[in-house]
Amino acid sequence: MQLAGPTFIKLAQWAGSRTDLFPASLCILFGKLHSSGAPHSFRFTKRVIERAFGRSFSDIFLEFAEKPMGVGAIAQVYKATLNPDLLPPGYLDPKHVKDPSPTSRIGRTLLPTSGDKKPEGGGVPTTAVAIKVLHPGVEKMIRRDLKIMMFFASALNLFPGMEWLSFPEEVQVFGEMMMSQVDLRIEANNLETFEDKFRHRPTVSFPRALKRYTSTNVLIEEFEDAVPLESFLAEGGGPFDHRIANLGLDAFLNMLLIDNWVHSDLHPGNIMIKFFKPTTRSILTSLWAGWSDTPEPDAAASPTNVDGISVVHRLRSVSHDRALWLAELDRLDYEGYQPEIVFIDTGLVTSLNERNRKDFLDLFSAVAQFDGYRAGRLMVERCRAPELVIDDETFALRMQHLVLSVKSQTFSLAKIKIADILSEVLLNVRQHHVKLEADFVNTVISILLLEGIGRQLDPEMDLFKSAVPILRQMGSGMRPGDVMESGIDAKGLGAIFKIWVWIEARQLASVAVAEVDDLIRYDE
Repeated sequence: MQLAGPTFIKLAQWAGSRTDLFPASLCILFGKLHSSGAPHSFRFTKRVIERAFGRSFSDIFLEFAEKPMGVGAIAQVYKATLNPDLLPPGYLDPKHVKDPSPTSRIGRTLLPTSGDKKPEGGGVPTTAVAIKVLHPGVEKMIRRDLKIMMFFASALNLFPGMEWLSFPEEVQVFGEMMMSQVDLRIEANNLETFEDKFRHRPTVSFPRALKRYTSTNVLIEEFEDAVPLESFLAEGGGPFDHRIANLGLDAFLNMLLIDNWVHSDLHPGNIMIKFFKPTTRSILTSLWAGWSDTPEPDAAASPTNVDGISVVHRLRSVSHDRALWLAELDRLDYEGYQPEIVFIDTGLVTSLNERNRKDFLDLFSAVAQFDGYRAGRLMVERCRAPELVIDDETFALRMQHLVLSVKSQTFSLAKIKIADILSEVLLNVRQHHVKLEADFVNTVISILLLEGIGRQLDPEMDLFKSAVPILRQMGSGMRPGDVMESGIDAKGLGAIFKIWVWIEARQLASVAVAEVDDLIRYDE
């Protein structure tokens, strides 16, 4: 497979994420494949960029590093400094603004959250840019490979017992995913959408795209000077482990529950961390942060956050020495720095259509009521081939057993790994031939990846507890128009309300139990 070319490697990697179709051992093997490629010539890059800008190369950049920062199967990426005269109007505007709604203003005053005191001038882009250029002939090569895949998929589908896998449909889904990555305008549009959806969430950033100069084969975007999350996973996050895990999980839950616009390639290489320097402290803020399990909010040092950039460079210089790395993190924590999370490479996004959104909310409602049997029946009824499901009654009973096992541990959910539960669900799906929609599976896979990353940073991470602020926001901040726009009907809101009340009750009861334990311990 490694020798077959980048398209087949991408196929194997995609298949490695489909634990609902293939055994875990095969998925692990496929996941080890790397989709690196040979770099194309700088002369080709120069020609493509000149065509995109409509002017000579020397007039476009003040600096340009000819050696690519990274080379993948489909494209390679460069770093450069753009001529300021070419920046479009509004490009240097702040990325984040405070939510002007009355509910948000009251919330910022009484119950501030992680970034509420960052100045509105924060998050301003610079002239440093990242440039992604597709390899020459890559679209033609992918179309050829997809035809070969479709031929073999159709042949495999003729064998008895293989119909439920519907390989031709899966190749079609994979093909759509691949073709979306050879039109870089799609990624630019995704970046713009993410920036708009997170404009009121100042501790989460995305690179700003320069859509004026972006075409199908070249993407110009802001260069994010940040530390890859991989470094924190490899060397440890020290005092920032808990905060980084919460920031990432909070951002993902916003994507999933509020925006219905989920980054579908959330591996550690696409998540980066930078820092801002607080300038003030608030007693109310500290109390709220402790109760809600969120980092203390505060302001960045300046709109351009020069201190934050120097912090990134300091961390990079010690990233291969664990002792120095952890010492530097302790020092940053002592100096009062706070982490900020950056998501890059947004070419793949999952957004549930109206039908799948309804199915998701119906399933959400069943789980909120701990009705695992009904959840199992819904999965069978709304899968792509209900007639091919093996023993649907046993499948529904297995789902009921799984949900009841979660219910029995209501007050120790931090010990439950959501990834283990979802893996068990996907195992049952595969054994009973319940064929789920690809975007639904992508959402599940994203949850698996995010919780896996979060648990590496914070083993006590509680996904249910982290959902509380998001559910509060949905409960207090959604206007009727927002509800209609999100596609959530009254039944869906009822399900969300039930699980919100359940989690709040569980959290309060947990606090009460902990306080009783403390009283008994101190009394002794």
